Amino acid sequence: MGILPETYLTIRFLEIDNNCSERAIKPFVIGRKNWLFANTPRCARANSVIYSMIETVKENGLNPFKYLLYLFEQLPQLPDPKDPEALDSLLPWSPSLPLTCRVFKS
Repeated sequence: MGILPETYLTIRFLEIDNNCSERAIKPFVIGRKNWLFANTPRCARANSVIYSMIETVKENGLNPFKYLLYLFEQLPQLPDPKDPEALDSLLPWSPSLPLTCRVFKS
């Protein structure tokens, strides 16, 4: 089930096309020197997961380096790393992330 056409008229933040997403992944699709190291399906999958995560972080107005640093500091301190509620506070769209992770445009 997809999004109904009239939904674009009622929910203002939805875009009718995916041009923004396509522009974001264009450098990755065209290739970079890191492609030399993606010589197995497992490696290619790891690259795609990391790239997807970084682009999601950027789309949510976060500094990727500072967010990952925060994430790697917080994950080992979780009492139960499989608890969905504990992980929710660490997701890129969580309002509880510290301001140091955010990018403020001037």
